[in-house]
Amino acid sequence: MTSAGEDGNALLDPLFIEENEEDYRNPTEVKMSQIVLPCHANHCGELSVGQLLKWMDSTACLSAERHAGCSCITASVDDINFEHTIGVGKVVNIIAKVNRAFTSSMEVGILVTCEDLYTDRQWKICHAFATFVARRTEAGKVQLNQVVPHTQMEQMEYSLAAERRRMRLIHAEIITDLLNSSTAQLGECQEYTGAVAAERTRVESVELVLPPHANHQVSTFGGQIMAWMENVATIAASRLCNAHPTLRTIDMFHFRGPSHIGDRLVLKAIVNNSFKHSMEVGVCAEAYQGREPLRHINSAFMTFEVLDSEGKTCTLPHIRPEPVDGKRRYQEAIARRKIRLDRKYIISCKQTEVPLSVPWDPSNQMYLSYNNVSALKLMDTRNNWVLTSEKNKVRLYTLEENHVLCFKVEMHVSVAAEQTFHLLSDLRRRKEGDPHYKECEVINQADEDDTLYRVATPSVGRGGKGQDFILLASRRRPCDASDPYLIALRSVSMPTHPPTDDYTRGEVLCAGFTIWDESDANVTKITYYNQATPGVLPYISTDIAGLSSSFYSVFSACSHFLEANKENLAAHCTVTE
Repeated sequence: MTSAGEDGNALLDPLFIEENEEDYRNPTEVKMSQIVLPCHANHCGELSVGQLLKWMDSTACLSAERHAGCSCITASVDDINFEHTIGVGKVVNIIAKVNRAFTSSMEVGILVTCEDLYTDRQWKICHAFATFVARRTEAGKVQLNQVVPHTQMEQMEYSLAAERRRMRLIHAEIITDLLNSSTAQLGECQEYTGAVAAERTRVESVELVLPPHANHQVSTFGGQIMAWMENVATIAASRLCNAHPTLRTIDMFHFRGPSHIGDRLVLKAIVNNSFKHSMEVGVCAEAYQGREPLRHINSAFMTFEVLDSEGKTCTLPHIRPEPVDGKRRYQEAIARRKIRLDRKYIISCKQTEVPLSVPWDPSNQMYLSYNNVSALKLMDTRNNWVLTSEKNKVRLYTLEENHVLCFKVEMHVSVAAEQTFHLLSDLRRRKEGDPHYKECEVINQADEDDTLYRVATPSVGRGGKGQDFILLASRRRPCDASDPYLIALRSVSMPTHPPTDDYTRGEVLCAGFTIWDESDANVTKITYYNQATPGVLPYISTDIAGLSSSFYSVFSACSHFLEANKENLAAHCTVTE
């Protein structure tokens, strides 16, 4: 983490830089600008993250209410990574807008930047996604209007919001399974000489919810609860290191229940584990009124670092966990740290920075799958493709940006979209309609939506070696009528399937199909995408150069395969689904 102003305008988030389309402005967009005063800062002259969280939540809530037309409450917040601290005198600019609405919930994207008024520089602080739920009205449950994207950036966020929602819904269950499997392999906690007792870091504090802490519906602001949680977490972290800690990340969390004016909010925090340069603090918020039992409101895990005068991370003391529950929290913190590193490695990197073949492991499946589908959706939302060749209504397009070449092929078939999806998503059958598939075997059926394959392809030239690929295939059904069916492919590496002498190991960065129902009787639009890599280019280079139309014969064979099997598939689906 670096201090404010270090990198200048280069840190602004491109996801919020919209195209200038006749001064268009998203109708749900809300902006907030606050100058950081001493009352907002800690003793180091840095903006309190708790105060920042309150501003972020307020801005996002106003955006959600602008779209919903009624009051909204915070349901969850995705992982937040704070890249810089903010000093007194700087201006905090927050932009929030609704990316997509579902039945009664909506995803709000939040961008926080910092501005130095004296140098006219701006830099990014964090980029977050929050989910808000529209409250019931007197007429009953709210049915939200759908967001209509107008720009390429809005279309991209709209499309990705469905994948982020899917990850949120399965996040808790998957994290629990990973923690159970990971902690079972860790064994006993390691003991260190001079370790700090975890009990020393325990903090408990109570807050009375007053009208200024609540909205007009008397529900406590989610940002206020987060601010109180950040306060006790900072105290716990300080007790371990005897220094001022800097909050770096907050893991995804969900509000389990509401809090209202008059509640007593009990906040508890403790350091679960410390690593060389970071520590994890667990925080819990519970509420009660009178003599009623405690209600669980929220739990969160926050990661802190300690920076020296030069902004470098300091080495932290080891922690000695409490018996039983303390040891469980200690081991789970190790597992969560691995999950965090996997997530940052896979998701936080730009697409061009991610290695082609990321190692596959059950602990990173959720993030690999997300990255796989998101990369395909990003290509699908691009609108500057160039038509390179066309034959019998099969079209080849190319797109070259930042020294990366992508291509897509479009065609229509007289087969229902769902049937097309089933046929194309089983890669074992692709050799029936694609000469580039010589062999295909299932390595691992990770779950219903993610499958690992080994695919072998013939040699491009005479006498040369063929190529083989280890592919993760992630398939998605439409979230609603505005989404296509998706089959996303990318290379992964597995120690059980190393390269062999018989084949050259090829790699795929991003490829796959989007399948759209054209609303006509059983007419489906199929688009195949591929971000060309050295392993893929030999199969398509002559087509891109205009020297061949072999792509047509490949996709014509695919069309015949789909037509020939559409009836068999319909019968198969009736029996098995």
